[in-house]
Amino acid sequence: MTAHGIITITLSALAAGVCANGITGVDLAYPDEGHLANVRQLTFGGQNAEAYFSHDGRELIFQSTRDELQCDAIFRMQSDGSDVRQLSSGQGVTTCAFIAPDNRSIIYASTHLENTQCPPRPDHSNGYVWPLYSSYDIFTAGPGGEDPVPLTRSEGYDAEAVYSPIGDKIVFTSLRSGDLELYLMNPDGSAVEQLTHAAGYDGGAFFSLDGKWIVWRASRPDGQALEDYRALLARGLIRPGKLELFIMNLEERLPIQITRNGAANFGPYWHPDGRRIIFSSNMHDPKGRNFDLYLIDIETRETERVTSYEGFDGFPMFSHDGKQLVFASNRFGKVRGETNVFIADWR
Repeated sequence: MTAHGIITITLSALAAGVCANGITGVDLAYPDEGHLANVRQLTFGGQNAEAYFSHDGRELIFQSTRDELQCDAIFRMQSDGSDVRQLSSGQGVTTCAFIAPDNRSIIYASTHLENTQCPPRPDHSNGYVWPLYSSYDIFTAGPGGEDPVPLTRSEGYDAEAVYSPIGDKIVFTSLRSGDLELYLMNPDGSAVEQLTHAAGYDGGAFFSLDGKWIVWRASRPDGQALEDYRALLARGLIRPGKLELFIMNLEERLPIQITRNGAANFGPYWHPDGRRIIFSSNMHDPKGRNFDLYLIDIETRETERVTSYEGFDGFPMFSHDGKQLVFASNRFGKVRGETNVFIADWR
């Protein structure tokens, strides 16, 4: 699993409403999920997550392990779940795909230049950890995945890249400094600038709709926790137990912490109003296994729970008109831990 990859929660799936081809003809929102209407399931089977809208909201790009694949490849589909097609080659493992605002290119991270086989999964004898494959580089390709070209070739992990909605920049996470930091670069890979400098993991960044701000997840360990973080990092691993959310204005470039709950907060995305952020967190589960979606106001820090499924809900993204929300969930999986992509009307 990558630092921006699929989180699987092994809880029993709900059986009500499931038919041979998935869920049909019903709204899959729970009664207290008042912001969500007309919830539909778009994928059925395997591990599917990190689904992100094209600029016009008509399509989604996502990563999936399905059929004969042994690790994630990049796929694209219409926002109603139709016309699913694989974009990446199926070699190596891929993650963190995004569509350019002009729809002329895509970006994603892949390990295939170093090894065309799936890399080994991490040893969880040390607890729940994410691998940081040093062979990950960021690629750009045509809208159908044609002619992939590397944008990064630095030593160590380069991944978690997204375009600005303006199309002028890409933000990404890299280990090139020896720590996991955020960087900006031009869409052609030039003019790389480091944005964060504090010890700890900085990653999973997204731009506000106007391209002026970013939001991301970060750890800020100290003392023994910092030593443990660095020891894992030396082995190409990270333990994502405590992640807080930060925002930054790209002119001032001063990190502003917006959560302080000590939980695993991740997958933040800006609401088009630029005032609120949706994210996934286990803040309400003492055992840390139940992830739900939450909405936070960046000024008041008022936080509202959006989903209530007793399992995993994560990787939310609003369409740019704010009318739809896409997210990944274990709800209604046919087998334990199955993750699928869902879309909802936002209200």
